Amino acid sequence: MEIHRDLDHLPVFNKPIVTVGTFDGVHLGHRQIINHLKEIARKIQGETIIITFEPHPRLVLPQYGVPVKLITSTHRKYQLLSELGIDHLIVLPFTIEFSMTPWEVFIREFIVNQLHTFCLVVGYDHRFGHDREGDHLKLQSFAHELGLKVEEVPPLLIDGEEVSSTRIRNALHAGNIRLANSLLGYAYTISGKVIHGNRLGHQLGFPTANILADDRLALIAANGVYISKVEYKGKIYGGMSNIGVRPTIAHSSFAIEVHIFDFNDEIYDEVINISFIDRLRDEIKFDSLEQLKNQLKKDKIQAQSILEGIQR
Repeated sequence: MEIHRDLDHLPVFNKPIVTVGTFDGVHLGHRQIINHLKEIARKIQGETIIITFEPHPRLVLPQYGVPVKLITSTHRKYQLLSELGIDHLIVLPFTIEFSMTPWEVFIREFIVNQLHTFCLVVGYDHRFGHDREGDHLKLQSFAHELGLKVEEVPPLLIDGEEVSSTRIRNALHAGNIRLANSLLGYAYTISGKVIHGNRLGHQLGFPTANILADDRLALIAANGVYISKVEYKGKIYGGMSNIGVRPTIAHSSFAIEVHIFDFNDEIYDEVINISFIDRLRDEIKFDSLEQLKNQLKKDKIQAQSILEGIQR
């Protein structure tokens, strides 16, 4: 996948099939749109183009209030899109000034006149331009005037509800990893550098790798204990993770940590990826470290059993 940021020097695309969006999470709903994009391109031997924005519009526009936390980092999002076989990604810088662009101007000047788009693929609820005024009906009418073909992709429903980034965020905030993963189509993942902790895990017989998430805007799932898989230098290990304040430990602070099964390497300052498979339980304040240790033994048995079942 070629990534384009210099809008003044874009190449001449061959029968470009285009879609526009933030694509946070690159979830199954997004993939339905992308699959349709690819299918059209395959039939006409065209090129697929995704137009996205940096930063996320909800990080720029004041009407959204608290800045959104992102399901995937920018790097991870681009990696996922590349894995899906997209030909080109055009990154538009999103500013207050850009947000004031009327939707008709964006469609006419950029989508049609600059890209020479053969077909524009949109989700059923996509909105364009200033104040999101450009809906599908307006777009269809305007596109007809411009000779632009537009195809709309219906929503993807799971359990009777639309798959959306908002629904995934809500599931993660609730610690519902199973639901989040089912909507994403892959396991929710946090990446980060291994940092020094208080080494209490070593004393308990459960050494952990503490990580600093690689993106301050990353959405961190609800506090709790999780079954995980850990990727380190291309190898995958089972593990169990804790997100939270570790209430049994005096003067503890928030941490993301993982106990990696059958692993004893020192990996400080290395980057690891923690994929969350399921949630074991809430964080619990135990009366003693011995009680905590006994619970961790039970957690490990349960986590290993579930991971073995998945691998069969």
